Amino acid sequence: MTLRLTNTLSRHLEDFRPLEPGKVSIYCCGVTVYDLCHLGHARSYIAWDVLRRYLIWRGYAVTFVQNYTDIDDKILNRAAEEGSSMQAVSERNIDAFVADMARLNILPADRMPRATQSLGAIRALIEVLEAKGAAYSADGDVYFAVMKHAGYGKLSGRDLSEQQDNAAGRVATEEEARKQHPFDFALWKGTKPGEPSWESPWGPGRPGWHIECSAMVREELGDTIDIHLGGADLVFPHHENEIAQSEAASGKELARYWLHNGMVNVGGQKMSKSLGNFTTIRALLDSGVSPMTLRLFTLQAHYRKPLDFTAEALEAAATGWKGLNAALSLTAAGCSTAITPAQGPSDPAALPPDLAAARSRFAAAMDDDLNTSAALAVLFELARPLRALANRLERGDGAAATEATDPALAARGQLLQELAAVLGLRPEATAAGTMSDAEIELQIEARRAAKAGRDFATADRIRDSLKAQGIELIDKPGGLTDWLRS
Repeated sequence: MTLRLTNTLSRHLEDFRPLEPGKVSIYCCGVTVYDLCHLGHARSYIAWDVLRRYLIWRGYAVTFVQNYTDIDDKILNRAAEEGSSMQAVSERNIDAFVADMARLNILPADRMPRATQSLGAIRALIEVLEAKGAAYSADGDVYFAVMKHAGYGKLSGRDLSEQQDNAAGRVATEEEARKQHPFDFALWKGTKPGEPSWESPWGPGRPGWHIECSAMVREELGDTIDIHLGGADLVFPHHENEIAQSEAASGKELARYWLHNGMVNVGGQKMSKSLGNFTTIRALLDSGVSPMTLRLFTLQAHYRKPLDFTAEALEAAATGWKGLNAALSLTAAGCSTAITPAQGPSDPAALPPDLAAARSRFAAAMDDDLNTSAALAVLFELARPLRALANRLERGDGAAATEATDPALAARGQLLQELAAVLGLRPEATAAGTMSDAEIELQIEARRAAKAGRDFATADRIRDSLKAQGIELIDKPGGLTDWLRS
């Protein structure tokens, strides 16, 4: 079987062949650390975590690099709003990112460079572009000359001459007036009053967004990598500009394969703060949605397709995960041999025929452009008898304890856990007993924060979740909330 991936660059499904046999280099565009991560980030990073896990399962040595954008207008604006600093805002949100990704069982990147720590590489790359005539300076700014790169537009399919015609007659801003072409973009921005800046051959300033990623790819992985990842919203202009800068500097292809995930909608509408349907990962998980439910929900749709987030779809995912989790969590009651941590990929030749066939179907689904929906179907098929056994054990069925020692069942459980781990799904402890007072107060605080952010859907989910666990909330004037155990 050969892994096939849809390459945005060619717009075709292609066989995956790495630059170096047995090794894969991957660069994933990371977060701009001005705020907490939202559902769109969850969708993207879960998809790419699964790609990475699958490549490792297939036997590849994977080097996965993901950056932090910690120099950006959004960060500066947030720092100004708070009376804080760019560094304080960045550090706080980097810590939050690490915590949120850990809750979702997303493997940490092998290396996570920051723009502020890559300034030498950024300046060096701009100097190369300037020496080659692909960049020019103007009043302390440095711009990339798009007309100097013959392949500009090859990723997004945009035509520069057509875009220039569309822009004709528009009044140019002061910055645009300094450009040789309307679509030239900034590599270096001259310093402005009150902004942090760094020294450079062009005067004090800071790097543009696009050059940061080009420099970090080059510094961490070299001129050409196997796979470049990101959301569909990054195809243009970010990834298009990355290609132009990197390839103009090196004369080599930046990435062999470009993969992009689809966007997240909420109830059929694009997720945005202005529409009031913006939800952070943290708020959703703190509302009572389990991390593996969210992970399962995202994997039910193909990574390239839009993902529509609704309460009904999430509830369906929760139901599906409950059954799968019961099978994965089969342990103490005579079932300790049924589910054990998988030590690397299983040997198909050592499996019973039915399990070997299931493993083969899983691999075939994943080889088909990471068809996680079909792969999940294999997991549910494997889980069915284990889930039934777990239910019988819970009911105190004496015969079930004897069945739990069956070697065939143990082999099924081991394969289920192995394949679930490829998708990043791990057993979750189910609630036992009553919630502590501290846990209830945490949920109330999460609800209060959601209401303050006008995220009323999350606030309602928290109330409903607590009610289902016998906790009645009593809202009082002044934003205070009391509670009672029913």
